[in-house]
Amino acid sequence: MEARPRFGRCAGVSNASEAAREVDVDVDVVVIGAGQAGLSTAWALVQQGFERETGFVVLDADDAPGGAWRHRWPSLTVGTTHRVHDLPGLTFEPETDDLRAADVVPAYFAEYERRFQLPVHRPVRVSAVRRTDDDRFRAETSAGDWTAQAIVNATGTWTRPFVPRYPGQDSFVGRQLLPVDYRSAEEFAGRHVVVVGGGASATQLLGEISRVTSTTWVTRRPPVWREGPFDEEAGRRAVAMVEEAVRAGRRPGSVVGVTGLLTSTPYVRDGLDRGVLERLPMFDRITPDGVAWEDGRFVRAEVILWATGFRPEIQHLAPLRLRAPGGGIRMEGTHVAGEPRVHLVGYGPSASTVGANRAGRSAARELRRLLRPDAELPRSA
Repeated sequence: MEARPRFGRCAGVSNASEAAREVDVDVDVVVIGAGQAGLSTAWALVQQGFERETGFVVLDADDAPGGAWRHRWPSLTVGTTHRVHDLPGLTFEPETDDLRAADVVPAYFAEYERRFQLPVHRPVRVSAVRRTDDDRFRAETSAGDWTAQAIVNATGTWTRPFVPRYPGQDSFVGRQLLPVDYRSAEEFAGRHVVVVGGGASATQLLGEISRVTSTTWVTRRPPVWREGPFDEEAGRRAVAMVEEAVRAGRRPGSVVGVTGLLTSTPYVRDGLDRGVLERLPMFDRITPDGVAWEDGRFVRAEVILWATGFRPEIQHLAPLRLRAPGGGIRMEGTHVAGEPRVHLVGYGPSASTVGANRAGRSAARELRRLLRPDAELPRSA
């Protein structure tokens, strides 16, 4: 692993070409998304001998590097994330763990794009991927069309937050927001906040908000607390459980859903010590001034924070008709079952940062064997 200078704030500079084009371009592989999954795949494609621009391109909807990290709430620091894993080939070494993740991780991604001269085009929003008459794929975008022999979808989940529907939801006169809308706990001072959700984002934001105002935590299922670090063995067990779901064509679950919440994280330990992580079961309806249960319980609230997870950003793949009867996409490794030229990296078992790195390498190797079986690998591979 090559060590690099320490990273500070993101200057918003990228080697990516601007999306000022309206002509069709033909390449071997189109990678959609330039977060952890897309960049690790791009690096691996270079290692497998695919030429930049002519062999593959990366299309990114954002106007600057960073992926989902650009949109994290301001109070999230490097030290309070679960972990920022290195991208392959470049060490992540922030100056201090107190830096905002929304600054330092995009700076790292920008340096990564520059260092490896990755052909990232932005801002380019892919609206649909379709099959062509000559058995290729056409990515229809805000900047023209790209045609390719293969597609690697690496769009993640951050742009598709999931909010369940409850009776009376539209009647609530207070504020309803998502984690992406959150800026600081101080904005809720003096208002009672109901935090909905059982994942890491919910517990971390609940911990912050509960320091300045009163809170209520509600989850669909009782939380499962897990002691100790999330080590390699725990990661393998979690991946195996999610892989079982996607092989069967079911919707992939979250890592928290199959492993439980870590009690070893500082904000969880603090929340447990202060007694703010005492959950209530999900309410049955929302009223104009709070939430209510069928047993007569009522909590008055001015704010509802929906930290209820995300869904994969894959609507643009709908023309390919990939979904199985179970609602998910049946997978074989990183490629769609029966579609060896359509890979989903950062989906299901590869939705974690370290999982995305491994999946990117796997997808690139498979595509090289499929599209260029007789090509010699570069020495660096």
